Amino acid sequence: MTGDKLPTEAQLAERFGVNRHTIRHSLSYLINEGLLRSRRGSGVFVTARPTDYPLGERVRFHESLLALGRTPAKRLLSIEVRAPSSGEAAVLDGTEIVCALHGLSFADGQPIAISHSVFPLDRLPGIDTELRAHASVTVALKNVGVKDYTRASTRITAVLADAAKALHLHVQEGDPLLRATSVNVDPEGSPVEYGRTWFAGDRVTLTNTGGSGLPGIA
Repeated sequence: MTGDKLPTEAQLAERFGVNRHTIRHSLSYLINEGLLRSRRGSGVFVTARPTDYPLGERVRFHESLLALGRTPAKRLLSIEVRAPSSGEAAVLDGTEIVCALHGLSFADGQPIAISHSVFPLDRLPGIDTELRAHASVTVALKNVGVKDYTRASTRITAVLADAAKALHLHVQEGDPLLRATSVNVDPEGSPVEYGRTWFAGDRVTLTNTGGSGLPGIA
């Protein structure tokens, strides 16, 4: 199955009654075809089927995956109320207190993205309670009065996985990730979410739907 680790070359050779050279040649072929992936020091794994991420102003993660026949899920890693950093305060128009959400998103049971988002708690009272109660950011925002929101900006950068992100995403430290830094705004143009999302580089395919933003993990 996707993500599974294959037995060692010796185990495969014994199981199928062939020599290790034949096994090594076969594995190399499957790796070149993109069906398997070798991780130095860890072994060979079945390649995950990439998840399509449409580019658009109102595209939502859960809705997009369901439309593709995939199964979305999200795990809350942490949530806290705190003072914003200077950068967060600047993006969120001078907010003095934020709700910070740290989450892990899945497609068909495979982790594909880890996210960190901050919300202006002084302008969205109760958002911390709603985010604890609902896996969906869209639902939480709607319950505090934000009936719609759009992606105002997105910046995508290639980065390398640190130890913590590698652990959550089931990749190796130093593996490539795509980091999306984005701002969502309400219909009046006020920022309601400032987020950074790190996608496992080999598990997503960005597609263009004619919009200008990247879908949120909502």
